[in-house]
Amino acid sequence: MGLIDSANPLSDKMIQVLDHEGNFVRPALAAKWDDKTLREIYENMVFLRMADQKLISLQRQGRSGSYPSIEGHEACQIGSSLAIKKTDWIFPAFRELAICYMQGMELEKIFLYWMGNEWGSNAAANVFPVSITVGGHPLHATGYAWALKLQKKPDITVSYFGDGATSTGDFYEAMNFAGVLKIPTIFFCQNNQWAISTPCSKQTAAKTLAQKALACGIPGIQVDGNDIFAVYAVMSEASERARKGLGATLIEAVTYRFGNHTTADDAKKYRPQKEVDAMRKFDPMLRLRLLLQKKNAWDEKFEKEVIARSEEKVRAAVEKAEGFPKPKPKEIFDYLYEKLTPALEEQKAYLLNHLKTYCSTP
Repeated sequence: MGLIDSANPLSDKMIQVLDHEGNFVRPALAAKWDDKTLREIYENMVFLRMADQKLISLQRQGRSGSYPSIEGHEACQIGSSLAIKKTDWIFPAFRELAICYMQGMELEKIFLYWMGNEWGSNAAANVFPVSITVGGHPLHATGYAWALKLQKKPDITVSYFGDGATSTGDFYEAMNFAGVLKIPTIFFCQNNQWAISTPCSKQTAAKTLAQKALACGIPGIQVDGNDIFAVYAVMSEASERARKGLGATLIEAVTYRFGNHTTADDAKKYRPQKEVDAMRKFDPMLRLRLLLQKKNAWDEKFEKEVIARSEEKVRAAVEKAEGFPKPKPKEIFDYLYEKLTPALEEQKAYLLNHLKTYCSTP
């Protein structure tokens, strides 16, 4: 397609294929998905948004910890997942429920993690644990991709992060390293306009976040993050470049965070509700539904069936997560290192003795 090689990240133009009214503006770039596939993609959007809403409800009920909503990010994560392989490696920040699920992580494991049980990070998928440290994990993705390159393996890595991460030193170090060594990794920035309470306009003087790739000698491209077709097109090309040995790409997917930063945040204190309301027309799920309607592939009956199936899957995942055995205190030592250091052996013995003395179960 030549999107990335020909893109000028200094311009204000972003790649868009499907507009917010469900019309193709660049049909030549549209994936050749049939109606059945489009309906499946839409159902995944509905299902993952319902899973997202359930986690918010669980936190409010005291059944889960603080959680960062993905509402509005579905096209970014589902679209990018469709363009890579299950054998590729995902390095999530913390707002990545959809990409983790799409890459094979069981929903109950995702729920388990946010319930405070680290066994939720033990998933049967190529997904690294959540990285709460802002901007730190692109370094991990870059290092892992370098190892893949040295071992001549065909897979790539993708790190997902928000606009706030692009202001950190780790972010630049990771891109610089990737640029020098032509490492097969993709830096996927979900620019949702708000780094907690800091708007993007007050965070950087750059016209785009994509142009930050220039200093590192790698291409950067800006895409409409609410357009699943555009995300898929750009991600497909970026992954193909990486597999061919052409190196890394920075993708800035421009989207919007409809909810709070996390369930511990109140966005009403810094963000006007009229802004949120105005952005609702760009909802990625609404956009895909409008396309399906134009193709006579969506109706109320289908919507009710999708919701019913999604509700059952979410309910089953919650049940499995809440039925999982509770971790024992000693496990904070058991799975830290392959072999404990003398200092940690001493600390573990002290903890076990304390639990034996004062508690019924170690």
